[in-house]
Amino acid sequence: MDIRKIKKLIDLMIESDLHAIEVKEGDQSIALTRRSPAPIQMGVAAMPAPAAEAAAPKAKAPRGVVETAPMVGVFYAASSPGEAPFVQVGQTVSAGDTLGIIEAMKIMNPIEATQSGVIEEILVKNGEVIEFGQPLFRYRA
Repeated sequence: MDIRKIKKLIDLMIESDLHAIEVKEGDQSIALTRRSPAPIQMGVAAMPAPAAEAAAPKAKAPRGVVETAPMVGVFYAASSPGEAPFVQVGQTVSAGDTLGIIEAMKIMNPIEATQSGVIEEILVKNGEVIEFGQPLFRYRA
């Protein structure tokens, strides 16, 4: 695919405020996904004063293991509608157990526990569109 066509696709994404686009042309295909940019702060006034930083309360880091999304897609808590979810709060899981599924480009990708532990919090809802790196589960190892 020609680089000019790719640049036009990127421009189209920006103009239309699209977060993802997939184009197939013959035997070639391209899928583009964009992240939400962090707001850019400019000028001296945008810089926080050191005293303000010290006075701001520090957010506590979540305790335990946090599993994050390895890709963009739709999260499913169960293997099919009407089935029991893979995990529930309070459930003990072992490393390698399936925690949920992410559907991306019509492919079902299992999300597996990286460590053993007890599920403390499920941070996403069934059917929710998720972003790369978004926290999905928190459990105590």
